Amino acid sequence: MTHREVPQRHRRFARAMRADATWAENRLWQVLRANKLGGFKFRRQVPLDGYILDFVCFEARLIIEVDGHQHADSEHDVRRDAWFRDQGFRVLRVWNGEVEDNLDGVCDAILIELRNCGE
Repeated sequence: MTHREVPQRHRRFARAMRADATWAENRLWQVLRANKLGGFKFRRQVPLDGYILDFVCFEARLIIEVDGHQHADSEHDVRRDAWFRDQGFRVLRVWNGEVEDNLDGVCDAILIELRNCGE
């Protein structure tokens, strides 16, 4: 799906989600923005294929989702992740609490995924 094919309502929703991000999402974004993590470019709250991705690095085909307790055992998330895996993406899900309590560990896990993007 190209940029022009994203429905306007999805763009508006993504914009609203950027403005209303959680503390954990904002904290992780401070690390990911401006190519600060390993030189990889990330975008946040990106509408793609009818979903809004928390963070995505298109170069490494890596999606990062920062989740709260409402996502525990979510069938919707399982289907969504499978869809993106079928499209050639890898999905890394981290909990809000992990970002809050162990940001360095989360960043290490992201770097490992980024460096393994060709595998």
